[in-house]
Amino acid sequence: MSNASASSCKQAPSMIVPIVNFGRCEGKADCAVVCPENVFDIHRIDPAEYERLGPLQKFKLRVHGMKVAYTPNADACRACGLCVTACPERAITLARMT
Repeated sequence: MSNASASSCKQAPSMIVPIVNFGRCEGKADCAVVCPENVFDIHRIDPAEYERLGPLQKFKLRVHGMKVAYTPNADACRACGLCVTACPERAITLARMT
């Protein structure tokens, strides 16, 4: 484990995953900076995801460079919650994996 202490990680990997709300995310990468498990990757929003958003969210994404946080390593999440706290847009929640 890199940045977080063992006591801050509450779960074994793959039990809890971060969910990013693309309608709120502005791709500022605060989540990627604080995540000790390297769960997040910031890159251009997928066109299909972009099309699902409303006009205000699309405008906001264009203003912020069309980047959002993806979770390619979500199965590594240990539910420390640092990403939830770090996100200025409150775009991240933690959910039990189904």
